[in-house]
Amino acid sequence: MTSKNLILSALICLVGTSAGAGDVEKAQQTVWESGADGYHTYRIPALEVTPKGTVLAFCEGRKQGRGDAGDIDLLVRRSTDNGKTWSEPKVIWDDKGNTCGNPCPVVDMETGTVWLLSTWNFGGDREHQIINGQGKDKRRVFVMSSEDDGRTWSEPREITGEVKKPDWTWYATGPGSGIQLKHGKHAGRLVLACDHIEATTKHYYSHIINSDDHGKTWNLGGRTPSHQVNECEVVELADGRLMLNMRNYDRSKKLRQRAFSRDGGMTWEDQGFDETLIEPICQASIHRYSWPTEGKRGILLFSNPASSKRENMTVRASFDEGKTWPRKLRLYGGASAYSDLAVLADGTALCLYERGKNHPYEQIVLARFTLDDFQEDDKTEPESTQQEGGVNALPRVTHP
Repeated sequence: MTSKNLILSALICLVGTSAGAGDVEKAQQTVWESGADGYHTYRIPALEVTPKGTVLAFCEGRKQGRGDAGDIDLLVRRSTDNGKTWSEPKVIWDDKGNTCGNPCPVVDMETGTVWLLSTWNFGGDREHQIINGQGKDKRRVFVMSSEDDGRTWSEPREITGEVKKPDWTWYATGPGSGIQLKHGKHAGRLVLACDHIEATTKHYYSHIINSDDHGKTWNLGGRTPSHQVNECEVVELADGRLMLNMRNYDRSKKLRQRAFSRDGGMTWEDQGFDETLIEPICQASIHRYSWPTEGKRGILLFSNPASSKRENMTVRASFDEGKTWPRKLRLYGGASAYSDLAVLADGTALCLYERGKNHPYEQIVLARFTLDDFQEDDKTEPESTQQEGGVNALPRVTHP
């Protein structure tokens, strides 16, 4: 890495939100700068925090251009000081000129193992060729793991036969991060959100895959009842259900879609639109900030470009398990796209996301924020304090 890139990696950029009640300036750090270290573009961020507190930031390194095909590697950077400084980038998977992408990590909090799911395809195949069955190879699914907080990684192991049906063409893990269930009869299960396209109908669906043996084997879960959805993330709700939050291709409403599972992700129901979460057809992230405790409600966080275009990266908070999203924090008003959320043990929230001045794929940056950064709201029922272009205050909570 050049001295210039080391300076860029350590650079902290303060990005101000527009003026308004509750506005604050948030520290945001460049983790990857497109054009550095032999890669044309860095895309598809994913984020995890290990039981030891190590922050792992993943992405794709695209050598030939911004496109989704071609020579693409998987990379990781590590931070042992809560995302303040970072190791040099490490290539996890480089398969010559082929596409190794869609990083989707999940941490087994019981064993400490970090699992990384990913997809592969022949570098010369384009998405439309794979969808139409005209590619030289097919879209395949692989898993890797780390037993030492992301320092070293196992060789990729193919699990396509276990998690992909024969009549599915396109397939994507995540992108984003998975979860480990904490409650109920499926506690301990690793769950990752994925998507696929059917060969005959060409319909897009979201689905999940899971492991009940700490990552030794992976199994196919259920798919959504309706199509026109794909990239998604999953969150465990306080009542025991799972909720999928999905990229939506039904342009009758430019909103996120969601669906629910009562059996650990094996079947899904009640698919519909989230009337608050506007989107431009783009990936998004959903993550539990805290669980309900006596006298306190749980909090969910959601991040995406809250616009009809890929711009205005915004984090929203829900205090009723995703029914409503009354608070929001705009991280960046300019061009922005994919993101992933995580929470540190001290309650600091992290958002790793794509942004730039001219287009969204110039940088991948990390925003660090705590709920204490915002104005206190001691009301039992939080009311929206949104102002045009401003930030909504979040109540002070204790992170478990």
